[in-house]
Amino acid sequence: MIEIKISQGAKPGHGGILPGEKVNQEIADIRGVRVGRDVISPPGHSAFRTPHELLLFVEQLRDLSGGKPVGFKLCVGKRHEFLAICRAMEKYGIFPDYIAVDGGEGGTGASPLEFSNHVGAPGTESLIFVHNALVGFGLRSEMSLISSGHVVTAFDAIKRLALGADHIYMARAMMFSLGCIQARVCNTNRCPTGVTTNDKHLEAGLVPEDKCVRVRNFHRATLEAIAGILGAMALDHTEDLRPWHIARRISFSEARNYSEIYEYIEKGSLLSGKPTPKSFEKALALASAESFLPLVHSS
Repeated sequence: MIEIKISQGAKPGHGGILPGEKVNQEIADIRGVRVGRDVISPPGHSAFRTPHELLLFVEQLRDLSGGKPVGFKLCVGKRHEFLAICRAMEKYGIFPDYIAVDGGEGGTGASPLEFSNHVGAPGTESLIFVHNALVGFGLRSEMSLISSGHVVTAFDAIKRLALGADHIYMARAMMFSLGCIQARVCNTNRCPTGVTTNDKHLEAGLVPEDKCVRVRNFHRATLEAIAGILGAMALDHTEDLRPWHIARRISFSEARNYSEIYEYIEKGSLLSGKPTPKSFEKALALASAESFLPLVHSS
């Protein structure tokens, strides 16, 4: 599987830095950089500038890798930009194998606090928007939709699957099962539990033979809990989950299910010639298959 990282919920628009002290010979050989030198990953990509070019890059990676699944991950920003990608997919018939939608609740020990605490669209609203956009363009069956961002428990996973996701990324909880204590020194190469360091002394704290059992146990227990919840709902599979299966209290005296709280649009309702749902009118009018920039309409 190959994933193009457009943005990340914990630090959208920020890029990344791999400090030189973590760049050993193995990493240098893989990434084609010098040992001991900082590696700067800019927030933007040089391989594409437009929605169409993004899809061509997806197609190129799929061809060069011998057909491996290729997708992209993003934290939703301006809605017209994602709708521009949808327009390009509908126009050119090129589709990623999956899209991963990362919520602003996502975290990493290597992001600025201002970004991890305040920047990025929430995961629930982002997932519903992307799901609706794909349904509206008649593209939902062409790719899988993955949801991530603070998915920790079995119920977190159930909720995202009911809202429209096909699959779940669970990072934080798996890190905890591996031994992460949220020391927030990932970028310093001094992780006290050995999870995010290649310092030989600190690496000794990460014993694969022990940790693999803990990770397996957590994963197994999570799946069993998901199966238990599905059984209580009288459902056979996560594919049977729907928004109305999950209720949310909205006041001291009222609870509503997700299909009553959020809008779910009809298949094909964003295609030309169809009445556009009011919630999509403004963003759709700005979206172009040829550019991420908003369309300028003459009066």
